[in-house]
Amino acid sequence: MTNERQIYLLNPKEYSPETIAVAFAKTSRSPESFREIARGLNDEKSADFHEKWVVGYGHSSVAEHAVLHLAIENVSRLAVESIESNRLASYTEKSTRYQKWSATAFHTPFEVVQAGLMNEYNSICSALFSAYTRSLELCKKVVQQNCPRLPDETESGWERRIRSKYVDVCRFILPAASLANLGMTVNARVLEGMLRKMLSNPLQEVREIGDQIKKVAIDEIPTLVKYADIVPYLVDTPKNLKNDANSLGVGSKGRQDWCRLIDWQTDGEDRVIAAALYRVSGTPFETILNSVKQYSINDKNHVLEHLLGKAGKFDSPLRELEHTTYTFDVVMDQGAYFELKRHRMMTQTPQDLSCSLGYAIPLMLRTAGFYDEYCHLMDGLEKKYQTLESAVSGAAAYLVPNGFNRRVLMTLNFREAYQLCALRSAHNAHFSARRVAQRIAEEIRLVHPSLGKYIKVNPDETWKSVEQDNFIAV
Repeated sequence: MTNERQIYLLNPKEYSPETIAVAFAKTSRSPESFREIARGLNDEKSADFHEKWVVGYGHSSVAEHAVLHLAIENVSRLAVESIESNRLASYTEKSTRYQKWSATAFHTPFEVVQAGLMNEYNSICSALFSAYTRSLELCKKVVQQNCPRLPDETESGWERRIRSKYVDVCRFILPAASLANLGMTVNARVLEGMLRKMLSNPLQEVREIGDQIKKVAIDEIPTLVKYADIVPYLVDTPKNLKNDANSLGVGSKGRQDWCRLIDWQTDGEDRVIAAALYRVSGTPFETILNSVKQYSINDKNHVLEHLLGKAGKFDSPLRELEHTTYTFDVVMDQGAYFELKRHRMMTQTPQDLSCSLGYAIPLMLRTAGFYDEYCHLMDGLEKKYQTLESAVSGAAAYLVPNGFNRRVLMTLNFREAYQLCALRSAHNAHFSARRVAQRIAEEIRLVHPSLGKYIKVNPDETWKSVEQDNFIAV
């Protein structure tokens, strides 16, 4: 046996995902190389191993080495939200910022068909998509006037350059029923948990997608997902909590300030500094923290400068920044939430998508002459939503466009806030997301000024200027 360092791939064209997972798992007790272990395996032996160790003894981490790349097409954006709620997977989806939707690209849920409301539902969706199509042409003309074609620029090149500027506005009309494609890379351990949640979801579409994913996955990882099934706890708990909320009372549903920092650690800056010093010392954390509390402001800033001062635009800061957290209660339009939900390392608790919190009105719609039609459409939809919700509770969310507001509880550490604010405040980010990112940065700076000054947001605007420049109302 050689002691020479070796790094190589176990080719997924040669070995199945379950076999690769076993090859990696066996290294804990086998002195052989991974190649030698893999050569001694076949699908039957791999299945036996997983039955014994993963299923029988609960060594689920082994399943993390079995990875699948799933292509999921023509599912609603409401279903996409359910799929992407799983933290430890990778997703790429059809973008409402760079693509345009055809007039028939929407999902009609089983619940609506079963209630005998399909015609009414489809009529509403068709009206939304018709308005979306008309708004595209009107807003495109506004953008073309503001961003004229450059010398020697092709027609297609001009379109690519300006497309997001007007599609970003028109997407406020697209409902959650809009069909999208989604690419997902996921390991078997995460996939099993994902399937349990999907098969327990109250929406028929999500359950059907979960069943289809399971059938596809079984061909590649038959042992690792075959026991994924409905979980009574996941089915019953949301229902019971909703009953509790109704019977016990939870107060008024009225809106407060749209973005509120409701919880943070008052000594959060000291905790980050202490954690940074903890790494390079042999001292217990509590002892260091007590010392840090006695430091002068200059001394604390000196440490923070070493911790963050040289972090470049594309650098991931040290994980010591994760030792202080913030909880925000935010009301944002659904389109903005779809951008921010991608930051899955933070804890997100969104309320159900509905029409109860009003809607945002992009400024360009008035310039384009579409303001009155948009407001009439959204006001009318709010009433139709309430009627449908009383008949098919939950499934009415399919009708809700991106422009309607949604309340989300978000808990994130400083490291995540640092990265979120930099990415979502960038000049090429959607203006709805830029508004939220700028406000989060501002709130953190108010409570932790020494730490917050290192958050890198677009310096050319504030959340107020984003609001003023892009919205009539939010």
